[in-house]
Amino acid sequence: MTDHKHKSSVRPLSRRTAIQALLGAGALAAVGGCRSFAPSPTPTPTRTPRIATPTGTPTVSSTPVSPLATPTTGATATMAASPTASVTPYPTATPSPTATPTPTATLFPPGPPSKLGLFITRNDPRIFDLLRTGNVALVKTLEYDPNFVTEIKSISPTTLLVGRMDIPQVNLGEMTDPRATAQAFADLLLPVATEPRRLAAIDAWESFNEPTPSDQDQMSRLAEFEAHRVELFAAAGIRSCIGNFSSGNPPLEWWPQFRPAIEAAIKHQGYLGLHEYGAPTMQYGTPQDPLGWDVNGAEEGWLTLRYRKVYRGFLQPNKLDIPLLLTEVGIDGLITNRPGPDGKGWVDFSGFWDSLGMGSDAPGNYIEQLAWYDAHLQQDPYVIGAAIFAAAASPGWESYELLDATFPFLRQYLSVHPPNP
Repeated sequence: MTDHKHKSSVRPLSRRTAIQALLGAGALAAVGGCRSFAPSPTPTPTRTPRIATPTGTPTVSSTPVSPLATPTTGATATMAASPTASVTPYPTATPSPTATPTPTATLFPPGPPSKLGLFITRNDPRIFDLLRTGNVALVKTLEYDPNFVTEIKSISPTTLLVGRMDIPQVNLGEMTDPRATAQAFADLLLPVATEPRRLAAIDAWESFNEPTPSDQDQMSRLAEFEAHRVELFAAAGIRSCIGNFSSGNPPLEWWPQFRPAIEAAIKHQGYLGLHEYGAPTMQYGTPQDPLGWDVNGAEEGWLTLRYRKVYRGFLQPNKLDIPLLLTEVGIDGLITNRPGPDGKGWVDFSGFWDSLGMGSDAPGNYIEQLAWYDAHLQQDPYVIGAAIFAAAASPGWESYELLDATFPFLRQYLSVHPPNP
């Protein structure tokens, strides 16, 4: 495996210097000036705030902790089962008076196949530039215009493409008949999904975005809904991505209630979907918090790398072999109970990262953090891909944008992480 250890104090700056030299003067300004072509109406994501309030603070020990503990209830029942160890504090944000050494310009070195992908909210030509690397593992899209999804598959046929219809969130407390709700959902989505060009291009469809059960009974009802929805979609020749829980959700001890949905998805070659965000860094809540870049297969987290707790604590012991799609990942300041400043996407943490000594170049630094995360994903064969939120971000989500300042870094990273021959 390629060595992914980094020195965060110099590499973000050197990375930007090198890529500017590679692309030529003015290249970064040029990509920032691109505009989308033939856009369709922009859907507004229905993403709910990341609720990550633990019953204890996240561990930073490299020793895995038992996932079983007494859950909390209600909307804040997210990082339940976390231990009570103290998280490593972030360094005091005091600039060093010493001169910063001049870094050596380096690009991302060649490495194993990337599992990074894109969450797309609308059409933009720069998306296709990334797809032409041939190395985008997963695309999750709210834009399912038949011409658009057909073009994605034409340019990158090996990219797994997941669709989601932007509809209101389900109220699990009011869902008294899960099977009837599943039928109503199928009646709404199947006419869209079975259009021939979409049917040929989109590999799987999600249902509701980030459902949040408040107790184990609601988790069971959600499982019944998803299991029946999977069956209805399978009868129409469509695979499903189930779950799509928000970062830090659900409590780990509630996964047995979701087993019927998992078994239905396995039967019909579907996928499990999870969201993983971190803030103020991708490493927050892992043994590498706050500024570490090492990669160790034993590492787990309470936000990013939490999926390992789910697989190691429940799915694998029960021989529930379901492939995983991380259908939203990245920096998200809407996570609660965390250090750092207020903010939403990665752009809002630029000054904070610099004050920690991580470097003044936030775009390059963000891709460094995603590369660290990718190095972990590459160790787990059940992970298919991770869709970074967001490419061509919808209004209101601009601070998450991947296609402006971060674009050349991500493109260069993808270009040197080709798939296996």
